[in-house]
Amino acid sequence: VLMVIFSLSTEKFMSVSNFSNLLLQLSGVAISAIGMTMVIITGGIDVSVGSVLGMASVVAGKLLMAGSSFFVVILSAIATGFGIGILNGIIISYGNVPPIIVTLGMMSMMRALMYQVLGGRWVSGIPPDIRIIGLGKWLGIPLSMWITAVLIILFSYFLSSRPTGRAIYAIGNNPEAARVSGVNLARTIIIVYSLTGLLVGFAGLIYVARTGIVQTNTGSGFELEVIAAVMLGGTSVFGGKGTVIGSLLGAVLVGIIKNGMVLMNVPALSEGLVIGVLILISVMIDLIRSRGEFL
Repeated sequence: VLMVIFSLSTEKFMSVSNFSNLLLQLSGVAISAIGMTMVIITGGIDVSVGSVLGMASVVAGKLLMAGSSFFVVILSAIATGFGIGILNGIIISYGNVPPIIVTLGMMSMMRALMYQVLGGRWVSGIPPDIRIIGLGKWLGIPLSMWITAVLIILFSYFLSSRPTGRAIYAIGNNPEAARVSGVNLARTIIIVYSLTGLLVGFAGLIYVARTGIVQTNTGSGFELEVIAAVMLGGTSVFGGKGTVIGSLLGAVLVGIIKNGMVLMNVPALSEGLVIGVLILISVMIDLIRSRGEFL
């Protein structure tokens, strides 16, 4: 329906170049949504993903400008996200602190650290070698989307067929029942948040490769896009339900909305309003559905 509306509103929407641009911008949200899906399935939330993406981008950008090797840059960006994710998981599981509090605090700390490292300046002039990850194509489809497709398949298998994946759903449905059944709650939570950090760190690398710059506000508002994609994709805010394929479709929907709004010259500040409304609608639908099941 939205595609019809946008195609009638602007001729550019249905062009090949616009769809190519849409796919280029989609992968970061889709990859991060994989991790957020697992987090929300457990009944948690991670509002630090925007700042984690920004911090991973800063690390990647600084290393690239310092002349570090391709391998070191990739490993460092992923390790940055992974390390922050582990820290989130440890504090949540062993400190028994609500995920919203932990990740909100982490968001603020990472954002402050980004300003400190960058000194208020941008990182630009990224070497062209690494930009193939963000801008390269194979068979007319961006390489980043091929990578996203592989990750979707791997994590779909992980959640549906591996013991840890099934434990993630068990925790979301009933943590106490999962514990009594032998699920190691702390270990599983740490795995979920560390994998989320790893995926967001990789998304940060793709962001740098695609845009070629790192700013002090990189990743600002990104967490809302990811949460919206996951919830629009059918993952229950109450935990225990959701799929990464659904989150991919949610990411596509968010991407279409943002792309269409840009082409229609809608002010950028309105994007946050629309995404916020989508999140509220998703929560209300989820609430109505859950009440119906209990009745």
